[in-house]
Amino acid sequence: MIVKNLKKYFTFEVQIIDDKNIRRRFRASNYQSTTRVKPFICTMPMRLDEGWNQIQFNLSDFTRRAYGTNYLETLRVQIHANCRIRRVYFCDRLYSEDELPAEFKLYLPIKNKQTASVS
Repeated sequence: MIVKNLKKYFTFEVQIIDDKNIRRRFRASNYQSTTRVKPFICTMPMRLDEGWNQIQFNLSDFTRRAYGTNYLETLRVQIHANCRIRRVYFCDRLYSEDELPAEFKLYLPIKNKQTASVS
């Protein structure tokens, strides 16, 4: 997911189903300070840098670590207000920056060096 930090409260939630046929939710937000794991929801803090951010969320790993079960499928993605969304995508594994297509990459602005001319 590629989102722009607008310096406001931001949260997103992903609902999944695991191999025990239980619906579970993962909620990440920039206004929480602790992680909590309850039977049907796991909430966790997230910090956004200034400008654009690339958020990689490994659902299989989070499901295994939080609940000891295996991730099967995603049922819903809910992104709450206060961000600008550039792209949301799913992939079968985590890819390096070099492996991603251009439209999935996070390009950072290049700062030009200004040279002062002395007369």
